[in-house]
Amino acid sequence: MGTLYQSPTISTSPKIIQDLKVTIHDSITIFPPQETKTEAGSMFLSNIDQVLNFNVETVHFFVANPQFPPPLVAEKLKSALSKALVPYGFLAGRLRLNPESRRFEFDCNGAGAQFVVGSSEFELGEIGNLVYPNPGFKQLVVKSYDNLDIVDRPLCILQCGGFAIGVATNHATFDGISFKIFLENLASLAADKPLATAPCNDRHLLAARSPPHVQFDHPELLKIPEGIDLPNPTVFDCQDELDFKIFNLTSKDITHLKQKAKDEPIPTRAKVTGFNVVAAHVWRCKALSSGTDYDPDRVSTILYAVDIRSRLNLPHSFAGNAVLSAYASAPCKEIEKSPFSKLVELMTEGASRMTGEYARSVIDWGEVNKGFPAGEFLISSWWRLGFTDVEYPWGKPRYSCPVVYHRKDIILLFPDIVGESDNEVNVLVALPSKEMAKFEALFHKFLA
Repeated sequence: MGTLYQSPTISTSPKIIQDLKVTIHDSITIFPPQETKTEAGSMFLSNIDQVLNFNVETVHFFVANPQFPPPLVAEKLKSALSKALVPYGFLAGRLRLNPESRRFEFDCNGAGAQFVVGSSEFELGEIGNLVYPNPGFKQLVVKSYDNLDIVDRPLCILQCGGFAIGVATNHATFDGISFKIFLENLASLAADKPLATAPCNDRHLLAARSPPHVQFDHPELLKIPEGIDLPNPTVFDCQDELDFKIFNLTSKDITHLKQKAKDEPIPTRAKVTGFNVVAAHVWRCKALSSGTDYDPDRVSTILYAVDIRSRLNLPHSFAGNAVLSAYASAPCKEIEKSPFSKLVELMTEGASRMTGEYARSVIDWGEVNKGFPAGEFLISSWWRLGFTDVEYPWGKPRYSCPVVYHRKDIILLFPDIVGESDNEVNVLVALPSKEMAKFEALFHKFLA
């Protein structure tokens, strides 16, 4: 059970083309339509937005549509992006640090978003397995912000090519749900239709209470001592010298894990969902493979995102970061010996803990303290965000994926190719070689 895509150093790895030979034909700044240009000013960013000051890059691949040749697609996207900068005025602004409040905010100065048109010498079918994290995919997202000061970096860069759209945004602009809504609106505008969903841009909805009221302990948050700056990025750093592998869980594997949890004594609070069983399985493997020496008393903590819109009665269209890190913790000896259903229960409890009151306490904690989420590792799930469901005039994406930067402390979940195995999930793991060997052995052992 469980298919393994090997790392690039192994001869059985998928054949990929790392240099996509991308040529940039045009690079322009897109502004909102002059007659409806967004009024200048600053936009408040919540305490959740404050710690997400890093760029997120995604690539969306399409099968060629003869009715929409690349020049026409580029023109429609350019027009759509300009129109989108009216309801999403902050995307035409810049991120800045307010010298008085020492908080990040959006300066809605109308400086514009960047739009780039490029082409590759290769067709979609020639670049290899889209699921496999091809280093060449980085060429499909413009890096023009790398050498710019933060106040000069565009908050949105869209690169259009013959078979792919690359998007780079600062994470402070969107979470996964609001980014999908943005893509749906972009697609609708490209089809000369109204917005699919009007965004809610009022980030004061997630402002801290006055005075702040931290009513829970928050072991999932790490306080930074006075005088020490936050790391950049503020959550997890990239690391070199790591092997990476993709573990594919088929729908049969996921059903097997669910049944495994159901066949054991389950507390009534446990929810045997696809995400919970996959995350519990990955947690067990990661916890027991970490470090050079196994310490049964070491406590392992997994972090995973929970959408708080419904918990705080926010509009679904809230355009910002409305996710917080839930957590589950246990000593390694319990993770190793406990029934699988116990780990599923702990995952369930982590999400259930995130009530509206708890979410407000986390936000207020960020008002009182300088810090960020901290755990042994974070599961970042792109599995069911639904980017491939977005209907553009030229069709839905064949595949959508993040541009992957290997991090030991982040494990990615992402779907398989559309139409091939919609119920499967791919688990991207990056670890030092010895830990990877342990993780792989445990992955298959506990899947049996």
